[in-house]
Amino acid sequence: MDYTGLSKVISHALRHEPWVYELELNEEGWVEVETLIKTLRQEREEWKNLSIQDLEEMINRSSKKRYEIIGNKIRALYGHSLPGKLLKEPSEPPELLFHGTSRRAWEIIKSSGLLPMNRQYVHLSSDKKTALEVGKRKDTPPLLLNIKAKKAFQKGIKFYKGNEKVWLSDYVPAEYIQVNSEQ
Repeated sequence: MDYTGLSKVISHALRHEPWVYELELNEEGWVEVETLIKTLRQEREEWKNLSIQDLEEMINRSSKKRYEIIGNKIRALYGHSLPGKLLKEPSEPPELLFHGTSRRAWEIIKSSGLLPMNRQYVHLSSDKKTALEVGKRKDTPPLLLNIKAKKAFQKGIKFYKGNEKVWLSDYVPAEYIQVNSEQ
């Protein structure tokens, strides 16, 4: 089983274009596991015997926890580019979160703050290493930003837990962002 290929297709189906796969996500991004499996079985010959155990194995093999299965439903935890926002429950974040970006983007961020751009939420990391990995997609070397998450939360900025390493926010004002001095 090509779990990487399976994860990419599920990502597309649950995060970006569910209508292509004739899937109806609810307001929290959930879809019935059997509905997804049935759709994927039709997608590729190699998946004609796809099972929930294959989906669970794909989730377990991934270094990034992108999906969760609870009961008979599955959803992507973050990274959505769907129109309309999926509902998330606000959570109290740790003291500091991190964001990797380009030096060019810093010029805008330091005055406008962090905006979700083409995603539903701003993506933040709970550790520097993950933030730097993300930032490398934008610049080499990336710029590491410290986000004073707990202070922002205490002032009414909402944060949502994506997984152990990913936190989400609707917006982070510039006053809670600074360049990491340890780069």
